Amino acid sequence: MEKKTCIAMVPSPGLSHLIPLVEFAKQLVQQHHNIYVTFLIPTLDSPSSSMLSILNNLPSNINFTILPQINIQDLPQNAHFATKMSLTVKHSLPFLHEALKSLSSSTNLAALVFGMFSADALDVAKQFNLLSYVFYATGAIFLSFIVSLPNIDDGVFTDLTNTVNIPGYVVPYKVKDLPDPIPNERSSKSIVGTSKLLSLVDGVIVNSFTDLEGDAIRALEEKRLNGKSAPCVYPIGPIIQSKSTNNENQFECIEWLNKQPPKSVLYVSFGSGGTLSQDQLNELAFGLELSNKKFLWVLRAPSNSSSSAYLTRQKENPLDYLPLGFLERTKAQGLVVPSWAPQIQVLSHGSIAAFLSHCGWNSTLESVVHGVPVIAWPLFAEQRMNAVTLTQVLKVAIRVKVDDESGIVKRDEIAKVIKRIMEGNEGLEISKRIKNLSYAASATLSQNGSSYNVLSDLALKWQNI
Repeated sequence: MEKKTCIAMVPSPGLSHLIPLVEFAKQLVQQHHNIYVTFLIPTLDSPSSSMLSILNNLPSNINFTILPQINIQDLPQNAHFATKMSLTVKHSLPFLHEALKSLSSSTNLAALVFGMFSADALDVAKQFNLLSYVFYATGAIFLSFIVSLPNIDDGVFTDLTNTVNIPGYVVPYKVKDLPDPIPNERSSKSIVGTSKLLSLVDGVIVNSFTDLEGDAIRALEEKRLNGKSAPCVYPIGPIIQSKSTNNENQFECIEWLNKQPPKSVLYVSFGSGGTLSQDQLNELAFGLELSNKKFLWVLRAPSNSSSSAYLTRQKENPLDYLPLGFLERTKAQGLVVPSWAPQIQVLSHGSIAAFLSHCGWNSTLESVVHGVPVIAWPLFAEQRMNAVTLTQVLKVAIRVKVDDESGIVKRDEIAKVIKRIMEGNEGLEISKRIKNLSYAASATLSQNGSSYNVLSDLALKWQNI
C-alpha cells in the first residue's frame, strides 16, 4: 500500500492564526485523501477552551501536538505582540526539532507549512530537507507591502500623513494606516525578518482569492516572473471556519437572533484579541443605544492596550465594565455576550444586517463569504490596511472616524455610521457589492474554481516528493 504524504504545520501563536491554518488543512485532506497533516503548536499560555475545542474535533487524518509552554517571563515584557509571537516560536525550536525528527523517521514527511510569525521554523525545515511554505493569515495586500518594503524610502515613514503606493493597488495607503509597528519602528525584527524570509521559502500560501485581490496577486506573480525577489504565491482562499462543533441552538445569542426580524441586527465584535479602553467602551455602549438599532455585542473587559487579549486570556467579567444601567435600558434592543460568540453562525444568520468589525483578515473573509456589510473599526496589526481595502477599494464598508482631540470614536459618530449602513441607499449599494463578492467566493472554491485548482496543484507537488 502506498505511503501517505505527511505535511507538518506550525501555526503562529494566537487563535486567529491557528483557525485559518486548521481550515486550510481540512480543505487539503478533504480533497486529497493521500495526504495527512500533523500540527505542531507553539504556546505562550495554556490552551484556551476555544483552542482545545477546535483541536479535539479535527478529522482523523489531522492530528496535533501542543509543544511545551514557553514561560512568558522569558520574553521582553514591553515587546510588541508580534515580537512576542516570533520569540515564542524561537524558544520552541528545540521541541519542534524533536517532533520533526520523530515524524521524519515514521512518515513520508514532505513539507513544513508555518505561520508568518513562525519564521524561525524555516531553519528546522532545512535541517530535515523539507519543502518550506509560509502561510499568510492576512490578505495579499499585506504580502505585497512586505515584498515592496525594502524599496520604500525611509523618509516616507517620518510623517503619518504621507502615502505609500503598494504594487497591485490603485489607492495609496497613508503611513498611519500601515501595520504595527512599521510607522514608528520600521526596523522591527519581526517585519524585517518576514521580508527576508520570503526569498528563502518554496512558496507563500495566501488566504485570499483573485476576485477579492486579483491586482495584488497578479503584481506579485509579475514581479517573480521578472526575476525580482518575490515569492511564488498560492492563493487558496477564502478559507474560513465552518460551523462550531457545538449545537448552535445551545448558544443564547443564536436563540436571541432567532426571535429578531430579518436584516435587523448589528453584530459587534473585535475579534479574538481586540480590546477597547474604558472610555471607548462607554462611547460604544452609548452609540449603540443612541442608534436605536438592534445589536448583538461580543464584549471584552477594557484595556489601554488594543491587543491585550491576543496572546493571553482575560479573567474579568466584561459585563462589570458597562455604563451603569445600560443592560437594563437596552434589554429590548440588544444582547451583550461576554468574550465570545459563534461568529460563523452569527454572520450566516438571516437577522444580521451588518458587522461592526476590527477588520482582522479572518473576520474580513467571513463577512465577504456571508455577504454582510461592514462598519470598519480597525485596532492594530494590518487591520487599518484591511479597512482601507474594504472602504476605498472594494467599497463594501464604512469606516468610523476617530475624534482628533480625544483619540476615540464618539457616540454620535457611532450612531451615525450604524444608521448609514442599516438605512437608505448607501447601505443598499454596499450590500449589493458584498453579495457579489460572496458569490465569487463560493465559485472560486468549487470544483475547477481558481482557488480549488491552486490547492490541487500544490497537493500534487507535495505528493510527488
